[in-house]
Amino acid sequence: MGELTLHSMKEVRVIVAGEHRPFVTELLDKIQASGYTIIGNISGKGHHGVHEAHFMFSEQESQVMIMAVVPAEKVEPILAGLRPLFERYSGVMFVSDVAVSRQEYFGKQAAGS
Repeated sequence: MGELTLHSMKEVRVIVAGEHRPFVTELLDKIQASGYTIIGNISGKGHHGVHEAHFMFSEQESQVMIMAVVPAEKVEPILAGLRPLFERYSGVMFVSDVAVSRQEYFGKQAAGS
C-alpha cells in the first residue's frame, strides 16, 4: 500500500436554529457537497447571550450545527446562499482549512483518476 497524501480542502460549519436545517442542507445539496454531518441540540454563548439546548418536542426548537468538507471553490456559493438566511435570522458560518487523505470523497478527483 502506498503512502497517504493530504489534500487541502475547506471545512464549513453552520450553526442555525433547527427550523432552518432544511434550508442549509438543501443549499449543500444544490452546490453538490458530497455530504455533511449534522449535530443537533447544541448549546453555546454568542452576542444574543447563552443558548441552552432544550430538546423538548422536536429538533426545530434547538440549534443545530451542519458541517461539510468541500473544495475551496464551493465556499463562496455557500456563503451567497446563506446570505438571505443570515439577513433575517441569527446564525453563523465558520470556514477552516483542513486536509483530507481521500480527496475523491469530498467532490474532487485525485490527480490521475
